[in-house]
Amino acid sequence: MTVAKNWIRRNSPGIVALALMVGTFYGVRLPESSAAEVDSLAKNYSFEPMSIAEPAGFKKQEIRQVNKAYKHIAAWISSVGAGIAVNDMDGDGLSNDLCVVDPRIDQAFVTPAPTRKDAYAPFALNPAPLGTSRTMAPMGCVPGDYNEDGKIDLLVYYWGRTPVIFVNQAHKGQPLTARSFRPTELLPGKSGAKYTGPMWNSNAAAVADYDGDGHADIFIGNYFPDSPVLDPTKDGDVTMNASLSHATNGGGGHFFRWTKNGYEKVDDAIPQGINHGWTLGASAADLDGDHLPEMFLAHDFGTSALLYNESKPGTIKFAQVKAVHSGSVPKSKELGRSSFKGMGVDFGDLDHDGLYDMFVSNITTSFGIQESNFAFFDQAKSKADLRKSFQKGEAPFKDKSSGLNLAWSGWGWDVKMGDFDNNGDLEITQANGFVKGKTNRWPQLQELATANDALVANPQWWPNVRHGDDLAGNQRMRFYAKNPATGKYVNLSEALGIGEPMPTRGLATADVDGDGRLDLAVARQWGEPVFYHNVSRHTGAYLGLTLTHPDGAPVVGAEVCVQLPDGTKRVDRIDGGGGHSGKRSTDIHIGLGKGIKGPLPTQITWRDRGGDVHEQELTLKPGRHSIELGDLAKEK
Repeated sequence: MTVAKNWIRRNSPGIVALALMVGTFYGVRLPESSAAEVDSLAKNYSFEPMSIAEPAGFKKQEIRQVNKAYKHIAAWISSVGAGIAVNDMDGDGLSNDLCVVDPRIDQAFVTPAPTRKDAYAPFALNPAPLGTSRTMAPMGCVPGDYNEDGKIDLLVYYWGRTPVIFVNQAHKGQPLTARSFRPTELLPGKSGAKYTGPMWNSNAAAVADYDGDGHADIFIGNYFPDSPVLDPTKDGDVTMNASLSHATNGGGGHFFRWTKNGYEKVDDAIPQGINHGWTLGASAADLDGDHLPEMFLAHDFGTSALLYNESKPGTIKFAQVKAVHSGSVPKSKELGRSSFKGMGVDFGDLDHDGLYDMFVSNITTSFGIQESNFAFFDQAKSKADLRKSFQKGEAPFKDKSSGLNLAWSGWGWDVKMGDFDNNGDLEITQANGFVKGKTNRWPQLQELATANDALVANPQWWPNVRHGDDLAGNQRMRFYAKNPATGKYVNLSEALGIGEPMPTRGLATADVDGDGRLDLAVARQWGEPVFYHNVSRHTGAYLGLTLTHPDGAPVVGAEVCVQLPDGTKRVDRIDGGGGHSGKRSTDIHIGLGKGIKGPLPTQITWRDRGGDVHEQELTLKPGRHSIELGDLAKEK
């Protein structure tokens, strides 16, 4: 006994240290869900993977040609550009048409959802006879009725040129073809076969009625500043971010206001200091109930921001709002003060209080760059209370990602919320992964992360990330479902067979076949896009609404609030298109839960074409409804 006591006494420092190490490990390790918990939740969902048809005749590539100054980081420069959107482009009443951007062929193309029995041949969207060049590449596609004729047009944004709107000229009932869309410039310039205009490098777009005049406006977010990023004949005239935590030398953003004579570019709408961020995501929603949409800008290398809308008809203007600084919350977890790498964003009411919350993707790779996703919950008592805070420059949002098991997922990108099992709770889907290869480049990237900001703007100081190198290349997309017993979220992607180990980018949701179940389309970076058909047999009731102006265009920004028998509310909006490179359909989809059969009080709020705001309560049965919104809401 004496020997044992002496041994313990001599080794007590080591024993204490070991105990502290073990305790610290269990305190900080990433949360894991049990197999039983995953299996129990996964039973509510079922997806059938389906291939997406692509146009033939295009040569495939595995990496892009880039400026010589970027040659040693060509894989990094080539890490974006896979996008996907879902909408009703042929006017058949279902959002069963896809607009896909595939970097392997550097084309934006239209293709039918693979569930269609009346499929048409996929075709590329060719900007010609507008100016083109070999140094441009499409990055994303945003469906919308930009000329207000009742047909869904397609806005495609690029690296190497300004965006193009492909105006829908199709005849209803006829299959879509390349001739169905006529290219027009969003920003008119010199005509000619060769493009000679501004060399924008766009990676985000968000469509909403920003000035409240009854017409949808356009925001385009650029990543690199105007420069020949994809010109392999050039050596220089390019830059990288001037900081890893607060870079303000990026491409920034541009607003375009709708007018009768086309879109008008608006200057100085974004506050100084955040107007030249490295934009990867943007999304808009009316948070405070004043019928003007706020916007969240997801900026790489810091300066992500929530913008309060102070616009008036004819004038678009935003002011930044931030969380009130608190000594009990790390600055990096406060809205508007983080230095994290904003990658994607979506709005949704996660806690059923009638107020929108936000999920923001960041880089959260263990032993790599360990930041945190954000699940910003609105802490205001009401929309009116939130508006008062905004007017003081304050944003009362609290990040709850850690406690909800949402903080750490990987190298995050696009994010879309939606109720895939119609149980009344929103699931969260998130794209993940960066560059897939065989040579691990994490050590070199970690060295870069500690570099002096004075060096990082020069590409020559960046470590090699070439074709074949790997950074988070095996990460899987996430499908987070809420466990009603704990209130925490569980990742089900592998259990559902939708978590392939490869980089994903754009996510789009829609009920493509009108069966009341949300489907999911996924764009993969340097991989085949995939469509996940929702075939679950355990879904609850739902409310699916198509809301249109008398001219047939979607009423972008219209909001629907449904009150359930238990007194709780479910809200959704017509999203004109936001996020990173994925765009959901312009429909309303609200899960109601099981056992809901009778009609429910449903309040619809919208702006008409004159800019006037209307609110009307209808009593709607679960299922699909098509409603025209003019002076009154009328079911078709």
